[in-house]
Amino acid sequence: MTHNSPPYLLVLHAVRLLGFNEPAAIGARAGIDHDAVVDLLRDAEQHGWVRHDAFAGLEGWSLTEEGRRENQRQLAQERVGADSDDVLRGVYRDFLPLNARLVAACTDWQLRPTNHDRLAANDHADPAWDAHVLNELDELSTGLTALVARLVAVLARFTGYDSRFDVALRRARAGQSEWVDRTGIDSCHRVWFELHEDLLATLDIDRRAEN
Repeated sequence: MTHNSPPYLLVLHAVRLLGFNEPAAIGARAGIDHDAVVDLLRDAEQHGWVRHDAFAGLEGWSLTEEGRRENQRQLAQERVGADSDDVLRGVYRDFLPLNARLVAACTDWQLRPTNHDRLAANDHADPAWDAHVLNELDELSTGLTALVARLVAVLARFTGYDSRFDVALRRARAGQSEWVDRTGIDSCHRVWFELHEDLLATLDIDRRAEN
């Protein structure tokens, strides 16, 4: 049976994954209504786990180092009760080869080597080249759906990564090329990167240990 994470964990984890952001985005990521998110953020601020900053006309919340340690403690405690068979680590191992393919696909979306410049930018004027990348993302979407199903069977908070990726991919196929790799929107790359960070945090793995 899947485990439903407590609100406090969901909010701290959302701040960790999103970085500096406003309560609306944090609440949407955590699946918690705005007022409850604000209350939890203010309480977490009292513990020194988050801080509120304002600059250049922007306001938002970010995680402190103490908050990161608290989130890591919560994640570890959650896994003890929810993942006694270490299912998540097996999913992570299966994720890594797909991740390598995703990185290669995004590189091919950004670059279109020529005889004179192997680092030439992709101007998206070659439909066959772009179609190859989109077809690869289609295959990755199928693999992602299977992985997310295994994750959600353990922790409900992994719900949605596959559907978000699929939405971005449909937009890219409709001609909105930025939905493959733009960082400021919920693009294929951003959704995938967030899942990667989520797995690393959940399993307490240093990204540098992958290399």
